[in-house]
Amino acid sequence: MKKLTHIDKEGKAKMVDVSNKPATGREALAKGAVFMKKETLRLITDNKIAKGNVFETARLAGIMAAKKTCDLIPLCHQLNLTSVSVDFSIDMKQNKVDIEAKAKCTGQTGVEMEALTAVSIAALTIYDMCKAVDKGMIISDIMLMEKRGGKSGAWKR
Repeated sequence: MKKLTHIDKEGKAKMVDVSNKPATGREALAKGAVFMKKETLRLITDNKIAKGNVFETARLAGIMAAKKTCDLIPLCHQLNLTSVSVDFSIDMKQNKVDIEAKAKCTGQTGVEMEALTAVSIAALTIYDMCKAVDKGMIISDIMLMEKRGGKSGAWKR
């Protein structure tokens, strides 16, 4: 059985020591969704939300958040990210926006948390920009889809 790496023998929280791990290329892909009213989705696609361009604002927020992950999640390492992308696709049948974020670095630990943070903050930004017209939006299905690099190698959902 695997053990928790952020807890020491006495049960105290600790940051994992990665100083002896080799730096390797790391990549992670995360996704999530925001469900909303059909009318809200139409306002977004027609660029008629009063606060401005929802997707570009959410994209920038997600990228900025990925860069701040170590400030938001207590035991995350500070990483030198080499790339972060946040993309959106519209599903008119389900009245939702799908969000996908990819983070990359060359380092001693993975970028899963950075990709997940990017998706989460992009989703929250969409909510914030549209809440005046739709307080009932649902942020859902935030998950890691795949990761590559490091000792544990590749993983795919």
